[in-house]
Amino acid sequence: MNAARILALDFDGVICDGMAEYWQTAWRTYTQVWQLDRLEPSPGVAEKFRELRPLIEVGWEMPVLIRALSLGISTERMQSSWQRIRDRILADSRLSGVKVSQQLDSVRDSWIQQDSASWLGLHQFYPGVVDMLKDLPNRKIQPIIITTKESRFVTQLLHEQGVELASEFVWGKELKRSKTDSLKLILDRGAKKSPTVWFVEDRLPTLAKIATQPELESVKLYLAEWGYNTVAEREATLQQSRIQTLALADLATLGVTVKKAAASKTEAVDLVS
Repeated sequence: MNAARILALDFDGVICDGMAEYWQTAWRTYTQVWQLDRLEPSPGVAEKFRELRPLIEVGWEMPVLIRALSLGISTERMQSSWQRIRDRILADSRLSGVKVSQQLDSVRDSWIQQDSASWLGLHQFYPGVVDMLKDLPNRKIQPIIITTKESRFVTQLLHEQGVELASEFVWGKELKRSKTDSLKLILDRGAKKSPTVWFVEDRLPTLAKIATQPELESVKLYLAEWGYNTVAEREATLQQSRIQTLALADLATLGVTVKKAAASKTEAVDLVS
């Protein structure tokens, strides 16, 4: 890790909006895991799925969310007790997160093999993000993607947009490493250079956990307000001294080098700070 400046980014909800693909993949997985072939979704289920997407931390939870909706569990209950409900559903169905995750990845792999164009077409990169990623090397900033998605899916989606990142800079689910531990590893590997690290994530609970870690005090934390979070979460961020909200238009300004009026040297600053 030789870079002096590192921009760590979540993928889903920060770089790419794959909501249409999440729904399709989650529904297919749900019908397979619970053996409900040819079942059609009830009216309104897809809309509730999208509304509750901010609850999801890891992809395998998405089919479980659909199961919860099919059981008639209210939005209010899930918003207040999602993890408990999720675990209860797994236990009642004699399933594990690992098993559901394997099925979800299998659904994606089969879809890509059979019709990669339609799979790719359901992903929309947020405006300006692809150009920003391509420009980062010119600004001497190393991007690292830290995601709960399998890295092979991320790499394929980036490749389709003309963004080539070496595998060492795409840290996916297969590494079995939390985002907190990933950021600690970035700092450890770059210890000699004391790198400046920005981390952009769309889940407030993830950022809040990172903010409690003394070892990560130097990492600048941003909640992507265009991602899968709620108005209440964005408002709650205002009470967090360690976390700032970030507008999509300001993403490209992280680490912009400007001239300080009272000095002859340039300094990298966050224009959104």
